[in-house]
Amino acid sequence: MKIFRLFCLFFFLSSICRLNVRAQSPNDTVVDGVVAIIGGNIILLSDIENQYLQFRSQGNIMGSPEKIKCQILENILFQKLLLHQSQVDSIKVTDVQVEGEMDRRMRYFISQAGSPERLEEHFQKSLLEIKSELRDVIREQMLVEQEQQKITKDILITPSEVKSFFRKIPKDSIPLINAELEIGLIVKQPLIGEVEKQAVRTRLKGFKERIAKGDDFSTLAVLYSEDPGSAKQGGELGMFKRGDMRPEFEAAAFKLKPNEVSDIVETEDGFHIIQMVERRGEYINVRHILLQPQVSMVNLNNGKITMDSIANQIKSNKLTFENAVPLFSDDPNKNSGGLMINGATGNTRFEASQLDPKVFFIVDKLKVGEISAPILMKTERGKQEYRLYFLKTRSNPHKANLEEDYARIQQMALEKKKMDSVDDWIMLKTNSTFISINDNYMNCPFQRKWLKN
Repeated sequence: MKIFRLFCLFFFLSSICRLNVRAQSPNDTVVDGVVAIIGGNIILLSDIENQYLQFRSQGNIMGSPEKIKCQILENILFQKLLLHQSQVDSIKVTDVQVEGEMDRRMRYFISQAGSPERLEEHFQKSLLEIKSELRDVIREQMLVEQEQQKITKDILITPSEVKSFFRKIPKDSIPLINAELEIGLIVKQPLIGEVEKQAVRTRLKGFKERIAKGDDFSTLAVLYSEDPGSAKQGGELGMFKRGDMRPEFEAAAFKLKPNEVSDIVETEDGFHIIQMVERRGEYINVRHILLQPQVSMVNLNNGKITMDSIANQIKSNKLTFENAVPLFSDDPNKNSGGLMINGATGNTRFEASQLDPKVFFIVDKLKVGEISAPILMKTERGKQEYRLYFLKTRSNPHKANLEEDYARIQQMALEKKKMDSVDDWIMLKTNSTFISINDNYMNCPFQRKWLKN
């Protein structure tokens, strides 16, 4: 059921979703019919019911069923109006673009299902049949996205508009802002010596020799692989397509025959040997054993000495943090001034709950403008690196104001301006577009006027 819900979040207009909702919801009988027409595009009752059942199955119901279904209909009306206008504007989406987006989405759902077979079993259709049913849906969605981008792509907001927007917010509606931190980061990845790399190659060569003599690859992966995600599964990665893995890994994996074991492959993650499990069309499944060479104590110590020197120069004001980042940091974020980026918001501010507890424990002890001692940490991929954390700003909980929260208020004002532009666009286009809505939905409390007088 989880796979189906995720699938329909992308493809709610498709027949595959309608059929599966009915099959899995025997108490929800849907007699299909046309609810609305916009231009030459129709909205079916099953389009509304399918989305409503998805909301209900996830517990996302606030309000009466009738009100929720009216809200769903209004959203689909907007999507269909965008689709109609994209046709009027002769917007084109190429077959290559559609297939690329199809592949991206199918890779995601196959990974959620576990394998192409399990996805086919769930929908009782082959991958080719699923793709065939969804190809037009994806094309429509891409046309809608392009048309919507046209409406708002040139909209900008001026400082005076931001101030005007903020002044119009009722005092009791001004949002409360939790305490936030801005954190800088300097990363130094200690060098891995050739001796340590050769030691790993030698171990993997030994594993390959044991496999050739009859040892089981899966057992060796469980015992020795340093990939925590696959070791428990005997090194098995599950079905994947080109573009999902490291290029060096894929180059070796896709050449293998069933049960064949590769030569040693080096990637950013370490060193691997790979065994082909299964090939199915464009997808393959392989096992691998990953070993990561460790940094020698000498190189670790050298890395710490370097970071100590950088920290001391910053503490003694001989070097600013901003200048140190491009000179010394190995972190990809050094191009953003070394500030950590909040993945949830896209900006550089973090609430305490949004930080890794280990990071918060370090920075919470710092004063604004202070830098930490070098901290040895492991990355998500198991590599060792030294980090210096710099506390750039710390705000206290407060009501939003223009001085401290201008960027946040600016974004709110911009979104409001875009929404107003969309409302104006809808009003303009509904006056020149044929729209018909079933009488059963004429009393819906729509936010916008969908029918001409």
